[in-house]
Amino acid sequence: MKPIYMDNNATTQMADEVASLMRDNLTLYGNASSMHTLGRNASSGLEWARGMCASLIDAESEEIYFTSGASESNNTVFNIARELIDSHSKRNRIVTSTIEHPSIIEEVKYLKEKGYRVDEAPVDSSGMVIVSELEKLLGDDVLLVSIMTGNNETGTIQPVKKISTLAHACGALMHSDATQAIGKIPVSVKDLGLDYLSMSAHKFYGPKGVGALYVRKGAPIMPFVHGGHQEKGYRAGTYNNLGIIGMGEAARLAAQNLEREHDYLWSLRERLRKGLLASIPDIVINGNQEHCLPGTLNVSFPCAEGESILLYLDMEGIEVSTGSACATGSLEPSYVLLASGLDVELAHGSIRFSLGRYNTTEDVDTVIQKLPPIIERVRSMSTRKV
Repeated sequence: MKPIYMDNNATTQMADEVASLMRDNLTLYGNASSMHTLGRNASSGLEWARGMCASLIDAESEEIYFTSGASESNNTVFNIARELIDSHSKRNRIVTSTIEHPSIIEEVKYLKEKGYRVDEAPVDSSGMVIVSELEKLLGDDVLLVSIMTGNNETGTIQPVKKISTLAHACGALMHSDATQAIGKIPVSVKDLGLDYLSMSAHKFYGPKGVGALYVRKGAPIMPFVHGGHQEKGYRAGTYNNLGIIGMGEAARLAAQNLEREHDYLWSLRERLRKGLLASIPDIVINGNQEHCLPGTLNVSFPCAEGESILLYLDMEGIEVSTGSACATGSLEPSYVLLASGLDVELAHGSIRFSLGRYNTTEDVDTVIQKLPPIIERVRSMSTRKV
């Protein structure tokens, strides 16, 4: 039986078109930094991919820098801020939120330990940044504001454009980790007013281990990985030819299919949401239900442990998540849900369904059929009762 994979926010299956193009370029082994024919051919493929990635987010090709993924891109942006602060910039404070990806949450912890000033804006019960509270944190000492576009656990879409306007009004730079939003909703760096944007190929049906950082022309940039002259000297390391070309094809497909994919994923999400509400008593839908990434549905099941639900679903061939894949292995409840005001019990009993382009209505209907008896079984074993 083919597994029903509903963990697409963790990673996506590589698109057939992406895999095919990568196979076609297996002989493109030349170092893209070399001047001979093989090197020039490799470089040509990389520049095509750069253009595809730029087009996807309404940027210019020269504003795209290839990295190993969004975690590196996020850390690069915070490293730029740190270096500017260390060079005695009059702006010496960073503002972010309590529900960012772990690659930013952990970086913030590190910076605070080293004595840097970082403030985190709170979110409301739907997981949306409270703009009025964030605005109170802004001032002429703020160097960088970093707010994700869409949350990886709840799917809540953040008011990035409004926050960007406020950040620029006080003279700060604006960054957004758009990893979960790319390929699901329109993302324009020009419309959002971004100075930096992070993205990963494997979140939109490309290969793992490759991503990009958008840096607005004129925005500060400093190397995070030192060594060679690649990426204009700002990101050293021999190019991952196949990975970058695969990312380019994934970006091309994402731009081509954006509206259709958005509508399809939203229809699957709503079918699942309504089906679960109709078939399982006493459940809680987490996140903002109006401003939400299509395909992401986070549900809490009172008096049922998320890990138990996940394992029972896995035995039925249904693959989901209890939270961010980057936090797997931790028994702590989701910090995103806790930051949204959810109590510990509900946070522990949460499941994230993240649908993708290869899911079907049949997949959704199977989950709606299989999950109710699982919840009943898990609840029957709980010392707490609904």
